[in-house]
Amino acid sequence: MLGALATSLGAAGADIVSIDVVQRAGGEAVDDIVVELPPERLPDGLITAARSVEGVSVESLRPFSGTLDTHRELALVEALAGSGSGVTQLLADELPRIFRASWALLVGCPPSYWRGSAVIAASGAAPEIVEDEIASMPWCPMPAPMLLDSEADDVPTIFSSLGTEMMGAPMGDPCQVVLVGRAGGPPFLRSELLRLAHLVGIAATVATVEA
Repeated sequence: MLGALATSLGAAGADIVSIDVVQRAGGEAVDDIVVELPPERLPDGLITAARSVEGVSVESLRPFSGTLDTHRELALVEALAGSGSGVTQLLADELPRIFRASWALLVGCPPSYWRGSAVIAASGAAPEIVEDEIASMPWCPMPAPMLLDSEADDVPTIFSSLGTEMMGAPMGDPCQVVLVGRAGGPPFLRSELLRLAHLVGIAATVATVEA
């Protein structure tokens, strides 16, 4: 099926740059495919091409401007090992690339903020939040990794107003929380949440050793 999909996308003018298997179970797979499209071709044509292959459905179509690297997670682990005291900022910078997300934040939860700071680290495109907003987050502190509902009634408007899909994981302590957001979707899968928990766990271990 993947071969038939590649042929159909090629006929629509798309050049496949990378394919990531995001999830595979029960005879179905979710793949994240990055393509280059000539300026004269409309992106909507990709949806038509994909759906022409029996058994294929399109979950989302979105622009991608990140750096392509088929070994992103391994590269992050290697970088963390030599990051010294910059573990938290490195994690915030790299998580959006790994998950093809919009931003990442590391926040300290009340009542006693982690090391005296509400925002510990943030990626370049992360929303600017204040201590009052962190105090009102329903998932802070966070006892375990979880997929988050940004449209719940008690979520700060800075998240809900953007239609952002979110997931989070504690970094060695329920009061130190890593948040990853994908504006406009698609939703994060449970397999992505498990990958996030694994990477955040490694970063927490490195940070403890460095401390």
